[in-house]
Amino acid sequence: MNNFRGGFGGGFGGANIGQLMKQAQKMQQDMEEAKNEISQTEFKTTAGGGMVEVVMMGNRNLKSINLKPEIVDPEDIEMLEDLICASINDALNQITKMENEKLPQMPGM
Repeated sequence: MNNFRGGFGGGFGGANIGQLMKQAQKMQQDMEEAKNEISQTEFKTTAGGGMVEVVMMGNRNLKSINLKPEIVDPEDIEMLEDLICASINDALNQITKMENEKLPQMPGM
């Protein structure tokens, strides 16, 4: 014998489906706004005591690399390459940190 009388039988704790939909749409809108804000943010990092500067946008597009002339040593190109990589990786880490702070974490993500 089933006591189910149609509808959702209170399975949502009495919550209104329309209200749940509005909340989901609001969350989606907030996420899109946060993604847009992040993508338009400039992340500026330096390495080598400011000798290498990288500017990257939040959408992970590299905007610029600035090198102080004194960092360019033809005898040690490897150090310069390492400093550029370090600065780019720092910018990427800053973007990831901002994404983790501003975007809600969904299960399985």
